[in-house]
Amino acid sequence: MIRWIGGALVVGLLVLGFVAWKRSVEPARPADAGAPPATGASIPPQGMPDAGEPSPGATISPEAALAASGIQWKTPKAWRDGGPRAMRLATYLVGGPDPQLTGECAVFHFGPGMGGGVDENIERWVGQFDGSPNYARHVSTVHGLHVTRVEIAGTFLAPGADMQSQGRMTGWKLLGAIVEGPQGAVFFKFTGPARVIEGATHDFDGLLASLEKR
Repeated sequence: MIRWIGGALVVGLLVLGFVAWKRSVEPARPADAGAPPATGASIPPQGMPDAGEPSPGATISPEAALAASGIQWKTPKAWRDGGPRAMRLATYLVGGPDPQLTGECAVFHFGPGMGGGVDENIERWVGQFDGSPNYARHVSTVHGLHVTRVEIAGTFLAPGADMQSQGRMTGWKLLGAIVEGPQGAVFFKFTGPARVIEGATHDFDGLLASLEKR
């Protein structure tokens, strides 16, 4: 009997020793582990930026946006700044002050691999004119940058933010350029009355000739 009790005590001591060893090698659990977040707190989903990171739609300065595009250019002296616009690197106005005598050059950059291919964007621009107008296309290399220049004329359908036509602008013209930059394509879209655009064609081509990598 005494021998049986002694054996039980030995087994108990071994079990207690094993438990003590197990606790000594396990990492300590944080005091708040498993606790629900405080009321009003939110946990960003995996893969989404948290409050300390800019979101894809965050507003950044024009200087930072231009730097992110990977290219730079010289703005024609006769062109004036159109002010900041959503989704644009820059906006330039030519002519005026009558809106019917003003051309607008919008510059877009969406990031590496974004914004669609060259052919896709040319088709989109052509589709913004009534019917199926003919267009001129020219490809060149400027300071190591591949540039596709497009020229389209006809009745412009003036697409709005929802890509629905906001009216028919007869006698309009589009000069476009797609620059394949080191940080993704940069798009130049210059539209307005044909006589205004034609008068500023030299300036537009001068801008393209000044393109270079940052």
